[in-house]
Amino acid sequence: MLSRRSRSALVAGLGAMRLAEVAWSARNLRRTGGGRQAAARSFPAMVAANIALFTLCAVPRRRHPPRVVEATALAGLAAAVGLRLWVIVSLGPAWNVKGEVSDEMTVVTGGPYRWVRHPNYLAVIAEFACLPVAVGAYREAVLLSAANAAVLVPRIRAEEALLDGVPGYREAFAGLPRFLPTARPARAR
Repeated sequence: MLSRRSRSALVAGLGAMRLAEVAWSARNLRRTGGGRQAAARSFPAMVAANIALFTLCAVPRRRHPPRVVEATALAGLAAAVGLRLWVIVSLGPAWNVKGEVSDEMTVVTGGPYRWVRHPNYLAVIAEFACLPVAVGAYREAVLLSAANAAVLVPRIRAEEALLDGVPGYREAFAGLPRFLPTARPARAR
């Protein structure tokens, strides 16, 4: 079981990683010149949901989750972090937290994009579910996941509308699911 100190270190480490991602995103946007932002009005709500995730998970809990629940949540969290890092590497300088789509963007079909259209959002969904559960914040996991979904739905719709304007995007991702990977990867595109 995670000790109180280990829980705090986990939340702080993931929060620091998120801040590093924001800095990396800003660097990418400076390099690429940015683009049109998907659902710009919902971005502050997305930031607030992420701040709430780390703030609520930092609150010490008296009860520990059962070992199997904690282990499962930690495994899900590790998978989410690994997936997000794979996304960042796969998209390279095009990756950003604002959902900005450049007119010069090229379609990426390698890495996790071989199996799903939105692996980064899949990682975020997993984090919002797993981090609170790992620290014993079950109600918060439900509430934060609902808040995250409320922010992601319009964001994903707006982002897909922008991506549809990128030459080859629609053809490359036809039939590929948004989040749940298929047993067979998409054929070479």
